[in-house]
Amino acid sequence: MRTPESPGPERNWRHGTAPGAVPLLGHVSALWRRPLEFLSSLPAYGDLVEVRLGPGRAYLAAHPELVRHVLLNPRVFDKGGVFDKARQLLGNSLSVSRGEEHRFQRRLIQPAFHPTRIAAYTTAVAADTRTVTDAWQAGRTLDVSDAMHALLMRVAARTLFSTGLDDATVEEARQCLRTVSHGIYKRTVAPLGVMEKLPTPGNRAYDHANARLRRIVADMIAERRRSDTDHGDLLSTLLRAEHPETGEKLDDGQVLDQVVTFLVAGSETTASTLAFVFHLMGTLPEVEKRVHAEVDTALAGRTPVHGDLPALPYIRNVITEALRLYPPSWMAMRVTAQDTELAGRPVPAGTMILYSAYALHHNPELFPDPESFDPGRWEEDRAGQVPRGALLPFGAGSHKCIGDVLALTETALIVATVAARWRLRPAPGSRLRPEPRATLEAGPLPMVLERR
Repeated sequence: MRTPESPGPERNWRHGTAPGAVPLLGHVSALWRRPLEFLSSLPAYGDLVEVRLGPGRAYLAAHPELVRHVLLNPRVFDKGGVFDKARQLLGNSLSVSRGEEHRFQRRLIQPAFHPTRIAAYTTAVAADTRTVTDAWQAGRTLDVSDAMHALLMRVAARTLFSTGLDDATVEEARQCLRTVSHGIYKRTVAPLGVMEKLPTPGNRAYDHANARLRRIVADMIAERRRSDTDHGDLLSTLLRAEHPETGEKLDDGQVLDQVVTFLVAGSETTASTLAFVFHLMGTLPEVEKRVHAEVDTALAGRTPVHGDLPALPYIRNVITEALRLYPPSWMAMRVTAQDTELAGRPVPAGTMILYSAYALHHNPELFPDPESFDPGRWEEDRAGQVPRGALLPFGAGSHKCIGDVLALTETALIVATVAARWRLRPAPGSRLRPEPRATLEAGPLPMVLERR
């Protein structure tokens, strides 16, 4: 069956099988123990690579055209598997909903991410960053990963709730969110449902954190309903959003699911990207020097605002390259909703199709010298050489992350604010060890603060 954006049959697609499958488990052990190395090795075996997950058969779409085909045809390649686990945290929000429900939600929510709204949401981002970093002390060592998670939870709460949450509640929500996010990942990679029902300390902590996080959000929604005041934040936008044709609005449960989703996306993923950026800058003096020169010229000591972003192109390239090396959504999947064909091979309904931004981004056929951090890849004369669909930090198609521009805007403003006043140096003996969980996390990154 041919579908929109279907790769043509004239291409000589390469088919392969992942090596190293073991009886009963297949490649589950490799995905558990060394997922990044395993996934990035697979494009060498073909454009479509068979992988064994226990007794079942799955396929990794390892070519950007195949990945694009999968993502642009959601009726054929449907959400399932890991997304069903994610619903324990995200409900039936935009990120996990399917079909007509997803189309309805996206059309309803899209105006909340209009460029004028994004500019309004981010007015306080640099100011919040300045407030936090003004309390830093030169010579002190801090875990930049933890510091960025704390900062981004503060920023996400401000974007969503304006001034509705005090610092203690924001921190409590952050701890709950990390507990639940890690719990979802464990349930995804060890999917035996019976394990989730055992009264283990981990399961009890997960249940408590999930309930508490949703209660914090529910209380904010109830308070906002009572006040009926437009605070200009994302929560107000969601509560007032109307379908352009039917006038239908989101109910409280739907708003709650969306808010929790945006808390995850707005804090967990962006914080990890920032941690990677500051570590990379701290280990590459030539990159750091160009970032500092750019912010000094563009800002002249001012705290940046949304309108300064066009004057910060090198920071944008640094962030893009960090997202290439360490994409937050490092692996995802779809399940075929009907019999179909992929790369010229028949694929029956119910087949799991994997795709990995990490594998694409580290493929030397797509990105020369892929392990090197090179922001110059994204300058105009070179960016055009990148194959279409090879860079996939936010997905593609109708399920592409709706908050991608907001995330990039916040990241750039924070990088510029910090770089204008601070240098961060990796602490002696520290090493970057990316942690593939529900998203790709930076892990502990102790860095020494130096005032510029």
